[in-house]
Amino acid sequence: MKFAVINFPGSNCDMDLYYAIRDGIKQPVELVDYRSESLAGFDGVLIPGGFSYGDYLRSGAIASQAPIVKEIIRFANEGKIVLGICNGFQILTELGLLPGALIKNEKGRFICETVALKVVNNETAFTSEYQANEVINVPIAHGEGRYYCDETTLKELQANNQIAFQYCENVNGSVEHIAGVMNQQKNVLGMMPHPERAIEEILGSDDGLKLFQSIINYQVRVNN
Repeated sequence: MKFAVINFPGSNCDMDLYYAIRDGIKQPVELVDYRSESLAGFDGVLIPGGFSYGDYLRSGAIASQAPIVKEIIRFANEGKIVLGICNGFQILTELGLLPGALIKNEKGRFICETVALKVVNNETAFTSEYQANEVINVPIAHGEGRYYCDETTLKELQANNQIAFQYCENVNGSVEHIAGVMNQQKNVLGMMPHPERAIEEILGSDDGLKLFQSIINYQVRVNN
């Protein structure tokens, strides 16, 4: 399975994702520039964290106008795997590929720590290697990671099992403790925590590795 890691001006977690794929699950991976106009030959798209375009206007707003996004939208609409982490999650909401928005943390400060997450839905391309309601430890690093949606959208997320992860302790004030959501087709996931920073125990946790292994196992099932 070949992955594309999209590189925007201001991305700073692109190499973390690159090494998670190359060394963690030992799959081919390439960095793809934001000015590119093709994702031909790739099986999965990864949008990394960071501060694309310095987070001017809104986090992810300017990145959502980059040339590569038309291909990301096509990729998602074709049912292929798209994962956005932190700033990548913000970009996916700006593109309308995921519902809701990410706003300033409740206490108005940047949070950088490892947090406990609950796996809400383990029957997806991103979570099948986890147990239902499994608690995992994954780092966060964000100032605008508070997930918000209106009541109608929340009910839809719950009814369609689109909530992938919840914070065990609501560190940023997110609606319903939401840390990660999927689209209705469940081939697009956005999450604020950083699984790519939790792939080896020496980093403090290897709980993020199962997310990437889940993607590989999903692709094997699709190909068979």
